[in-house]
Amino acid sequence: MSAPAIRILDSIDDDEIRRLKDRHEFFWLDLVSPTQEQLEHLGGLLGLHPLAVEDSVNLGQRPKLDVYGDTALLVLRAGVEVHPERENKHPLAEVHCHLSGDFIITVHGKRFQDLQHVKTLLASSNVPKSERYYVYKILDVIIDSYFPILADLDEEISALEDAIVAGAGRAELDATFRLKRLLMKLRRAVVPMRDVFGREIEVIADLAGLEPDSHDYFRDIYDHLIRITDELDSYHEMVSGCTDLYLSTVANRQGETSKQLAIIASIFLPLTFLTGFFGMNFGWLVSRVLVGPWSFIGLGLGTMALSAGLMWLWFRRRGWTGSDAGAA
Repeated sequence: MSAPAIRILDSIDDDEIRRLKDRHEFFWLDLVSPTQEQLEHLGGLLGLHPLAVEDSVNLGQRPKLDVYGDTALLVLRAGVEVHPERENKHPLAEVHCHLSGDFIITVHGKRFQDLQHVKTLLASSNVPKSERYYVYKILDVIIDSYFPILADLDEEISALEDAIVAGAGRAELDATFRLKRLLMKLRRAVVPMRDVFGREIEVIADLAGLEPDSHDYFRDIYDHLIRITDELDSYHEMVSGCTDLYLSTVANRQGETSKQLAIIASIFLPLTFLTGFFGMNFGWLVSRVLVGPWSFIGLGLGTMALSAGLMWLWFRRRGWTGSDAGAA
């Protein structure tokens, strides 16, 4: 079996790195949570600029591309998928890519594991590719890590809309705000990367020492970033729509409650009038009109029951009660 098309290293092997560098054989070194001493040692071994090494030691850098002669530092933010996404408090993982015509070094934390897939893919391939292609595949995996998050967000926003329509509560409102904050975090990470690839895409493609090949590889990454940004903007509008839907549902519920209270108050209005009338004329009615139990039941209770029944029938004909209440 022939050797893989690219040499992939998972740790700093001084002898192997010197051998690959002397032979100008392109390799990929993937470091997971390296120490400051390891990064400084690697910087001296490969001739990385001290400022580039310092940036990788002190994480928390914004997405950027810094060129130092024949090497460059590309800082990216990858997406980390969590279920459900609205509970994802740390959706981003910082990835530093040190680029040269002889190597690409990726530095990231343990939370970002998507590069394992491309390692397996490249290690199993025996067909040599251009150096730009290898750089593209690594960067493409980092950028495409947002797509699983976007797919989850699409499902969660749809489920949230259904939950709000079914019955808006405090839980739905909290979920809406969490989704808004998550979308803002993602957009603040993606937009600077889009700007970097939009303005300085040719700098990466033409980096000294990289084997010439199609510039379309990096334009494809730029297209992915535009697509991700558009989807984030679309989801932000959908979540804003969820807020409006929540407020509308709550307002409709309050209006329904107010209508029910108004119906009850309207029914009791004639009852109050009748009881007040009989109460103020009780003595005269007892001596002249309300003689016997049937007159009391018929004139007293009967008029109140009749007035309440008539008002209830009128409300139903107006569509204020029953199954027609929602359409009124």
